[in-house]
Amino acid sequence: MPVSFTAIDFETANRSPASACALGVVRVRDGRVVDTRYSLIRPPLGHDGFEPGNVRIHGIRPADVTHAPTFDLLWDWMCENISPEDPDSVLVAHNAVFDTGVIKAANRACGGTARTWDYACTLRLARAAYTLRSYALPSASRAAGAEVVEHHNALSDSLACAGIVLDLARRSGARSMAELTAHYGVRLQRATL
Repeated sequence: MPVSFTAIDFETANRSPASACALGVVRVRDGRVVDTRYSLIRPPLGHDGFEPGNVRIHGIRPADVTHAPTFDLLWDWMCENISPEDPDSVLVAHNAVFDTGVIKAANRACGGTARTWDYACTLRLARAAYTLRSYALPSASRAAGAEVVEHHNALSDSLACAGIVLDLARRSGARSMAELTAHYGVRLQRATL
């Protein structure tokens, strides 16, 4: 099962997609987790207010991110450590529209340089592969045998997302993300973020 990818998850401080306040990254190469990273993020000015509903969901408060790196520093780390030539350069997220939207908005708010990424959505893959009452991350990861440990912790959610992809790779025998998405009839997406 040599499938390679990078699972990501963001938490946000408020309704603004630019308000990223936490990031989880799980790099998988040849079917094995080779690196994980978790970081709180100090949202950019103008997007840095914490709404009570968001705090209730993830438990991150303004004081927690006072000394955290800004999004642009973490974005630079991603771009330096995950190059388009790497086999694990395909980004994977559960409800990828949300996470890619966070990258695009936060990058724009920080004045970063956009980069083109291939990505896949495990929500769409789970809907194609499993028969469930709910396709939310806890249910989909449970079906994959990789139950999320602490929902809305960005690293825990990234690990659960990676577990879904690894389960689907085992089931399908896919040797790449392109094969895996094609097997389940889900397109591998490309966007400049």
